[in-house]
Amino acid sequence: MRAIPVSSESHSAFLFPQPPPSFSSNSVPITHSSLFFFHPFHFKPHHSLSTPKPFSFKCTPFLCTAASEPDHVGVEESEDSLVEDGVCIEVTKLDKNSRRIESRISIEASLSSIWNILTDYERLADFIPGLAVSQLLQKGDNYARLLQIGQQNIAFGIKFNAKGIVDCYEKELETLPTGIKREIEFKMIEGDFQLFEGKWSILQHFNSENCEPSQVRQGSTTLSYVVDVKPKLWLPIRLIEGRLCNEIKTNLVSVRNEAQKE
Repeated sequence: MRAIPVSSESHSAFLFPQPPPSFSSNSVPITHSSLFFFHPFHFKPHHSLSTPKPFSFKCTPFLCTAASEPDHVGVEESEDSLVEDGVCIEVTKLDKNSRRIESRISIEASLSSIWNILTDYERLADFIPGLAVSQLLQKGDNYARLLQIGQQNIAFGIKFNAKGIVDCYEKELETLPTGIKREIEFKMIEGDFQLFEGKWSILQHFNSENCEPSQVRQGSTTLSYVVDVKPKLWLPIRLIEGRLCNEIKTNLVSVRNEAQKE
């Protein structure tokens, strides 16, 4: 799997990245210059999904596109790992028009601190760039339905919005041999994707193997994010995968900065 650097400029970022906006007749479409780069790391596939074949990418100055697919699917690409701003991202091809995006970042904060930030849904727009609205539509036991609206500036003061509705499922705390973990699974139920679902994982590490939960290592926590995405038929995935990766990178950095304020 080949790694591709992430652009340092992000014009839109959502905690749960949103589908591309639908434009009215007087709106401005996204140009290639508003799409971004990405770069990967190795991550175990989601347990409920089949393991995909490795895939390579080619990066141009304004757009990440799929490289020519090899005739022999058994040929594996080498796996690289690149990091920018402490974020690692890996993109894997699931089929012709779908991708799995996996990412992680280290944060000097406790699991509970990061969890409280991620689940304070209506405050997300306060620190996530480009997230104009994060509204809690419904809340139950370990469940939340969100409306999120992202806003981008194009040029000459012109703006456009992208929105989506996301269901979130908050999992219980798990104790593992190496630390404690908690996850939020999410699925977009309304938007311009046939498939958009994944999870956030927070893993706080023990000081050593076989420690008690009370002996977790303070300030040694990994925040991971994985999403499977497939646009509707009219939208090729290659046109948005770079943008999605850059939004994910920005989201992770924003959560880290918020968690490390104190």
